[in-house]
Amino acid sequence: MAVLFKDQTKSALEALLFVASEPLTVQALARITEIDVADARELLLELAQEYGARPGGLKIVEVADTWQMCTRSECAPYIERLYRKSGTGLSRAAIETLAIIAYRQPITRSEVELIRGVKIDSPINTLLERNLIEEKGRRDGPGRPVLYGTTHEFLKHFGLKDISDLPPLEEFLVEE
Repeated sequence: MAVLFKDQTKSALEALLFVASEPLTVQALARITEIDVADARELLLELAQEYGARPGGLKIVEVADTWQMCTRSECAPYIERLYRKSGTGLSRAAIETLAIIAYRQPITRSEVELIRGVKIDSPINTLLERNLIEEKGRRDGPGRPVLYGTTHEFLKHFGLKDISDLPPLEEFLVEE
């Protein structure tokens, strides 16, 4: 690494991640700190490792080709109590619909309805409004139905680097 003031640069990266309201790309962080992208990535990986090795409520993660400082999942109950508002969560129907779309994307509305066994107009509208899903194209065939898939916002919301980071579906299967 050719960074002249490594500790100061790492501190600057940490401060930028702390104050940023949105995740930042490694390119943006490199530009702001005036270092090479490769050096910025190496320092970010070091920071993430340091945060991961120490106890505390924060971590640094790479999510969907961006970097952010966020809270550890074990702190979620406390943060939820701090920010608890009525009506801000997703309904069970919306969560089920989102899970089906995430694991089966791209998928049509009728295919999701077939899996769930009920109409999904309201859950689809909620997920579209919250930018958790989007139209990914149209299926060839009669009526050319819309194909739905998850968004970058979905990845950020659930702290995923990409869709392959979803837990294996087998973890959720229940034997009857």
